Amino acid sequence: MGGMIHIVDDEEPIRDALSFLFASRGLAARCWPSGEAFLAALPLEDCSCIILDVRMGDLNGPEVYERLRAQGIQVPVIFLTGHADVPVAVQTLKAGAFDFLEKPFNDNQIVDLALRAIESFEASEAEEAARRDIAARLATLSPREEEVMRLMLSGALNKQIADTLDIAMRTVEVHRGRILSKMGARNGIELAMMMGTDGK
Repeated sequence: MGGMIHIVDDEEPIRDALSFLFASRGLAARCWPSGEAFLAALPLEDCSCIILDVRMGDLNGPEVYERLRAQGIQVPVIFLTGHADVPVAVQTLKAGAFDFLEKPFNDNQIVDLALRAIESFEASEAEEAARRDIAARLATLSPREEEVMRLMLSGALNKQIADTLDIAMRTVEVHRGRILSKMGARNGIELAMMMGTDGK
């Protein structure tokens, strides 16, 4: 599992304890003493999970979170909260945060939560990469190939496609072969599954 956990907390003992804990479990972590310092370093290519304290100095956790979202950063955020801040943490969950932990927390609990957050992030990144790949492949299709593919995906047979587009059966077969080749699909079923994952 790649990526790094970024710990944003203005209390040095908590930063040190969490960094040591994650390192002991084979997880890379980097610490930040404030929300401002963390935001100033963005974008961070290695970031796959953020541990963010709710109550900090100039910028509190929810404010940092809002700025992350405003920049389009979708890395999962786990909030650390004191008992009095639970309602705030619940609000952040509604706004899309991954989860929150109330202090004092159990070591296994925060490690497990961070691992789930990283897994979730890596899965969403893989899905996004697949979507971009499909979009790039679609861009290589000619307008005629797009027409043929739409009819293929609707379940039309070669003869029906030929009749609909007023072209020869052999031409349909050539287009079908090119479409499958360009899209990286072995057959029509695989193509349909691919396009299904792309939400089309």
